[in-house]
Amino acid sequence: MNSKALIDAAVLNSTTSGRKGLADRLFAAWFNRLVYAQIWEDPVSDLAALALRPGEHVLTIASGGCNALAYLTARPGAVHAVDLNASHLATLAIKAAAVRGLTDYDELLAFLGDAARRDNRQRFEQFVAPHLNAADRAWWTGRDLLGRRRYGYFSRHFYRKGLLGEFIALSHPLARLLGGHLGKMAEADSPEAQRALFDRHVAPVFRHWLVRFLANRPMALYSLGIPPSQFAAIKRDADGDVAADFCERMRRLLCDWPIEANCFAMQAVHRRYDPAIQSSLPMYLQRQHHEAVRAGLDALHSHHCSITDFLVGQPKASLDAYLFLDAQDWMDPAQLTALWEAVTRTAAPGARVVFRTGGTVSPLESQLPEALLAEWSTDAARNAALHASDRSAIYGGMHLYVKRC
Repeated sequence: MNSKALIDAAVLNSTTSGRKGLADRLFAAWFNRLVYAQIWEDPVSDLAALALRPGEHVLTIASGGCNALAYLTARPGAVHAVDLNASHLATLAIKAAAVRGLTDYDELLAFLGDAARRDNRQRFEQFVAPHLNAADRAWWTGRDLLGRRRYGYFSRHFYRKGLLGEFIALSHPLARLLGGHLGKMAEADSPEAQRALFDRHVAPVFRHWLVRFLANRPMALYSLGIPPSQFAAIKRDADGDVAADFCERMRRLLCDWPIEANCFAMQAVHRRYDPAIQSSLPMYLQRQHHEAVRAGLDALHSHHCSITDFLVGQPKASLDAYLFLDAQDWMDPAQLTALWEAVTRTAAPGARVVFRTGGTVSPLESQLPEALLAEWSTDAARNAALHASDRSAIYGGMHLYVKRC
């Protein structure tokens, strides 16, 4: 099944008519391309939640691929990366191929850390492409809508590509036009300076009438990967003031950690990583994890399908950890129940499930059958602490559920 069919099946659920049905169809069409050049969930928080033991088997949604590669540092027996979108699987594939083919760490950093070097075309052709399968090689050597070979993105700031990268690119001049300046956050040299610069140059943008208008239009947020159903949950939690809610999420992103120690804030402010600052890099690209990621590559497996379809084909009690990103926000009760029936069947005793939500509330308590939910436990205080640790800061909640033995 191709990406369009898989995305349509996931998004176009029980409501196919009326305003929501139209919005879902528009989102599905928009999402059928490269959305995330990097993930926007913090794998450091994921690993803290999961406490993976060597040899355990993990299922994750691939997204931009940084997360699946980071999990290899825990020496799992297998990491199964599933995605509806072939563009995301191709992105994971090229990152894994670069780690495998560019054996010198500095060469790898030039390709994936800088991702803007003219000589990266040669690195791709000589060292990366030979480690891609035929389908992924065809995607990267294929042409985009402007007729450019996609592997050339790594010579032109790859992390500025994809719908989210383009959204961030647009947000900078828009903020300037409205009297703000996201780039000013780069001048901060202390937590106090971060907060002061945010209040002066970023927060006023969210109070502008145009931003308040756009924040209440779901279509304006499609490039953030926010489907209509997730937007509705965010709006409920925000009491209708979505712009103010987004401002507070942005404040967490830009003020709760030093910008140079947060790969997500680096992309928001600088629109790139700084290869000279290890803490600015995503976990899988940091020197301290390089050998562990390389050693674990054979445990990484990609699958182009839905997470539920993948689980249907797995043996009973065969998986130890699941990472669903925010995929459940897309699901109606029937889809959610089908997923958790498959999760419960395939979960080993003590298995852990981690996911994010656009709003603050987990959908499980209100939508799963009581008997199915009783198979799992969660802890609100632990979830709040995990959410507070997530440096991406864009979600309303992070949730950990543990299979009862």
